[in-house]
Amino acid sequence: MDTTVLKNFAQAARRSLKTQVTAKLNSVLAPQSTARRELPSVVQKLEKALAKQEKERLVERVAYIWFNRFCALRFMDVNHYTLPAVVSPAEGQIRPEILAEASSGLVDDTFPNETKQRIQDLLSGKTVSPDSQGDAYRLLLVASCNAWGKKMPFLFHIITDYVELLLPDDLLSEQSVLAAVRAAMTEEACQNVEVIGWLYQFYISEQKDAISGVRARLLLLIFLRQPNCLRLIG
Repeated sequence: MDTTVLKNFAQAARRSLKTQVTAKLNSVLAPQSTARRELPSVVQKLEKALAKQEKERLVERVAYIWFNRFCALRFMDVNHYTLPAVVSPAEGQIRPEILAEASSGLVDDTFPNETKQRIQDLLSGKTVSPDSQGDAYRLLLVASCNAWGKKMPFLFHIITDYVELLLPDDLLSEQSVLAAVRAAMTEEACQNVEVIGWLYQFYISEQKDAISGVRARLLLLIFLRQPNCLRLIG
């Protein structure tokens, strides 16, 4: 396992995610933002959170939450814990497998009906959007995280607030953070559960005091080491 690749990726991902989350935060808080009109209660929750902590700290927290989940999902995809894969494409494909299946009309039955309908409307063109694929994928990603929250609540706690709202927009392009996740977390690297620990250490190496979440990483590490892991999450 090439830890230099992991270190470069984790540190670059932290900076990129912070920039993207900050941009989303500024957009959401704009006086006439779409979020204010469509999700006033969530924006209000965000503003209350900002009143209690510095903007930089909130951005750091949200960026880490998404980094943590992206990496965990990639590890789970490669090791076939997820079906369909959430952040990884099927062999020979480009889009994440879960999006490719949704485009064919296959959406997890356990997802909320409202979410499934929104996804289908976006992908069918019924709902007009400048980025229907991206919007649909964001819904699929969040729904997948929430579904896993029932089995792994320490890592995938249910998202009901501004954490979803601040999810970066670009998740599908070749320059996206998910493309970087897949490039760094190769199939070979993901055969060793220690990759999770290395990524955590490298992510926080530039600003250790700003990140909380050691428990989630350690619990995931312990969880995936268990011989009955497949039974628990199957």
